[in-house]
Amino acid sequence: MKKPVRKAVFPVAGLGTRFLPATKAIPKELLPIVDRPLIQYAVDEAREAGIEELIFVTGRGKTAIVEHFDTAFELEATMEGRGKGLDPLEPTRIKPGNLVTVRQQVPMGLGHAIWCARAIVGDEPFAIFLPDELMIGEPGCMKQMVQAYEGVGGNLISVLEVPREDVPNYGVIAPGAKLDGFGGALTEVTGLVEKPKIEDAPSNLIISGRYILQPQVMRTLETQEAGAGGEIQLTDAMARMIGQQPFHAVTFAGRRFDCGSKVGFVEATLALALERPDMGEEVRAMAKRMLGC
Repeated sequence: MKKPVRKAVFPVAGLGTRFLPATKAIPKELLPIVDRPLIQYAVDEAREAGIEELIFVTGRGKTAIVEHFDTAFELEATMEGRGKGLDPLEPTRIKPGNLVTVRQQVPMGLGHAIWCARAIVGDEPFAIFLPDELMIGEPGCMKQMVQAYEGVGGNLISVLEVPREDVPNYGVIAPGAKLDGFGGALTEVTGLVEKPKIEDAPSNLIISGRYILQPQVMRTLETQEAGAGGEIQLTDAMARMIGQQPFHAVTFAGRRFDCGSKVGFVEATLALALERPDMGEEVRAMAKRMLGC
């Protein structure tokens, strides 16, 4: 029997230096796409996939992320007193005990951040969400992955196809056979490379910020040496597990916005604003005016 995926790790300890000075006092995960913070999109995606326990790996200056999902008595009382209702706050409500935080005291890379959550993950499969990667689809990316996991088990990563010249910026998979019965979306993974040179890249399928991993990865991370950038890379640890456990890639049927870059952040804001029924037409008219259309 495959254990269900009930837990998710959110590595949110980064300093957000690419968005300074905005992130000097505000965690980058709380920067809003229109009126919803990045971290909220990731949490909503996790809930849709049936995940119950949220594990935030935080660092200094990141307490506001936890406060975003806490009860704000004064704010709620004021809104109710003014007859505004509490619907806008509903997505921020998490059942007591379902949000756990651990501290990454030293920024040693994504692999190290995940390893910091080992005691809470325990002996269960778990999901990983990189909030910088905004994934928009119906169903959401993680729900698509959970559906695939229920069929094949093991370890899964979300991938997307990018232009060949972009592969040095990402972790890349070496693809094997495609599996029948999943709409061509499920591919065996035979290898992983972190930020390869264009000529060395085994494909143009990049890892896109969503994972379902077995708990054994924590033991692999325990002895993982520093890799690209002098950091402990999750990709390197996963590569060591290939051949020992099943590994598959789910090609996400949806859109990805790289909100770790300023241009990607603006693109996501504009794209989602245009789709909003309460403002889409106004934003479209504004964009036409600005472009002289």
